[in-house]
Parts: sequence; C-alpha cells; structure tokens
Amino acid sequence: MQSINKVIKILILSDVALIAGLGFIAPIFALFLTDRIKGGNLEMVGYAAAIYWIGKSLVVIPIGRYLDRNHGEKDDLWFIVLGNLLAALAVFGYLFSYLPWHIYLLQAIYAIGMGMNVPGYTAIFTRHIDKGQEAFNWSVRSALIGIGAGVAGALGGIIANRFGFNILFIGIIVFLLASAFIPFFIYKKICSKDEKTLRIPFVKNL
Repeated sequence: MQSINKVIKILILSDVALIAGLGFIAPIFALFLTDRIKGGNLEMVGYAAAIYWIGKSLVVIPIGRYLDRNHGEKDDLWFIVLGNLLAALAVFGYLFSYLPWHIYLLQAIYAIGMGMNVPGYTAIFTRHIDKGQEAFNWSVRSALIGIGAGVAGALGGIIANRFGFNILFIGIIVFLLASAFIPFFIYKKICSKDEKTLRIPFVKNL
C-alpha cells in the first residue's frame, strides 16, 4: 500500500466528515422541504438547488483569486475551517426553518461556505500531494468520500424515518463541526512553513 503524507491524510479525513455529514440529508432534502416548509413544493426544491449552485459558482473564483494573491497556507486553512463552519450554521438553521425564504437564505450561506472551502482545500491539497502519486492520492480521496456519502445517505433515510429530521440535523452538525476542526491537526505544520517563507514585495516593471 502506497504511503500518503500526513497533510493529505488530514485533508481527506476532513473532507470525508464534511461530505458524509452532508450526505445524510442530500437524498431526502427535497422531502424535508416539501414536508416541513410551509408552501414547500418541487418548484421550491429547484430554487433552493439553484441558489446553492449559482451562489457557490459566483464566489468560488474571486475567493480563489484572493488566496492566490495572498501567498501562504494559513489563509487557505482558515478558509476551509470557516467554510465548513458556515455549512454547519446553515444546517443548524434548518432546525428552525418553516418558510421558503428561510431555506433560500440558508442555501446562500451554505453556498458561501462551500465557495470558501473549495479553493482553500484544493490549494493545500495541490501543494502537498505526494509527487508521483497524484492519481493515487486523488483516487483515495474520491473513494473514501464516495463510501462515506453512500453509507451516510442510507443512514440518513433510516434516522429521519425513525427519529425525525431534527435528530438527523443534529447529527449532521456534529460531522460538519468535526470537518472544521480536523484541519487544525496540520495547523502547526502549515504555520511553520509560512513563517519560514521569505516574502519579497512585488515591484511592477515600468
């Protein structure tokens, strides 16, 4: 079995917790909207999905540009942490939602969170990926989050059916909070690298 360095292992573990957490609700989110939200229907489900995907797409590129201009990995790591916390906040909001605009607002918050997570995550992953094992590292990540999402999807339906959506959301929040705090296991390693990096001011050629 090929070895994977610590930074990549921690990033994969964080992503497994994130994707598995979200996987609990993903297959039955439409049912939650139509069952628990006043006036909820399939049209609302479509709007909620559109807000997330369009919102994420609008913020991910500017954030990626910002992180590229501000060299150093501490910013990248903090964007992962804060992005996952925003996702947890959105799920927490579902517990108290009963009107369509509540969901739309929370979907926007969720979109911003994931728009923060993706650039920071991929930046650190790209820099620390094991040379010569790029395909293997990405394949391990894909396999593990796929298994996590699949198992979580099955369990999510069981939990929602037997115990209700509120218990399900609480469980999801626990997973998302874990995904936000797991990256701190590599914080010192990343900080030490940043502190050793010589920052040379950029002077534009005239």
